[in-house]
Amino acid sequence: MKVVAIAGSPRPTGNTSYLTDRALEEIAAAGIETEKIVLCQHRINPCFGHDDCGSLKACRQKDDAPAIIEKFREADGLILATPVYYFNMTAQMKAFVDRNYFLYTHDIPLKAICAGMIVIGGGEGMDHTVRALRRFLLLSGEKPEDRLLTLTGCATEAGEVKNDAALVEQARQMGRRLAGMLRQVK
Repeated sequence: MKVVAIAGSPRPTGNTSYLTDRALEEIAAAGIETEKIVLCQHRINPCFGHDDCGSLKACRQKDDAPAIIEKFREADGLILATPVYYFNMTAQMKAFVDRNYFLYTHDIPLKAICAGMIVIGGGEGMDHTVRALRRFLLLSGEKPEDRLLTLTGCATEAGEVKNDAALVEQARQMGRRLAGMLRQVK
């Protein structure tokens, strides 16, 4: 079993990343393999929007996206983590989501049986971001709503979440719940 976390923040050690790491620690403590992919450390070009995408054998872009998408597609569990930038997910996460359109046009579902969404913002936009990520996950493979977990929280300063014990515990709880769902099914 494996859980893949996609971290969409342009700050690899920011608040969203910190909470993602806490969730992954709990999953690893349950004996489940984890991998965190930090999108800003890879080259992910935006989708070209080919009208004939569904007829292509492979995405025409030559970047890091296909290898990341393959790991994402094969994972038993997922975490999508993004801060809120201008009332929605970051550009890095949006580019990743859009590049998954290739799977959608080829009727290739994600194998994950559960997923978590971690969305951290300084104010408005968290609901919009969660809805967009939820819609993406539901379009990418059939998962019952109760297998999609959500963690939202407020942070406006770098490192702020480290001092929010309740939010850190919620991230850990998300990790434990995802691990429990995976153990139950496998």
